[in-house]
Amino acid sequence: MENTDSIKQWLGTGSINLFGRPFAGKDTQGRQLTELFDAHMMGGGDILRNSNIPARIDEILARGELIPSSDYVDIVLPYLSKEEFSGKPLILSSVGRWIGEEVGVIEALNEAHHELKLVIYLDISEDEVRNRWHALATHDDRHNRADDTLEALEVRLQEYRKKTLPVIDRYRELGLLVEIDGTGDVADIQNSILAAIANRASASL
Repeated sequence: MENTDSIKQWLGTGSINLFGRPFAGKDTQGRQLTELFDAHMMGGGDILRNSNIPARIDEILARGELIPSSDYVDIVLPYLSKEEFSGKPLILSSVGRWIGEEVGVIEALNEAHHELKLVIYLDISEDEVRNRWHALATHDDRHNRADDTLEALEVRLQEYRKKTLPVIDRYRELGLLVEIDGTGDVADIQNSILAAIANRASASL
């Protein structure tokens, strides 16, 4: 991409946080951005699933619910300041999904010298989420996650409506949000994301 160098200059050691409903393609697009910008990638859900967490939190996750913000702050936010991430940008996947958590995320990123530069919202409908869930029957690349049952999926969608959409609205108010249509070809979505990042970078430099 022609603007890669200018984007890297703008991004520096900052961060981009990707949001979207389940199956919106956050991890797919995040991995591509990570490679393109020589960044580190982390997702709040991945951190929780790969941490030594209490059984009660594991049970909450398996039901498709968000864990209490106090637990989230204690377990997830310290990862943002790990020494191994120093000096490089971060690509985040839905870090801070409950209204109010965005405050702690922004503060933790600033303290770790990974200023939040942009929030990308990959927008797909709930019907599209369900269609992609049914596609798991023939193409499961998510390693049989406990929260990928249909029952848990409906809980996750409800949690998203109640708890995460207000976070999206808050980032919109802060002028950090860019909305991208998450349907269609993966490459086309990536091009839309990169164009949006390039526009933000050119307006800031």
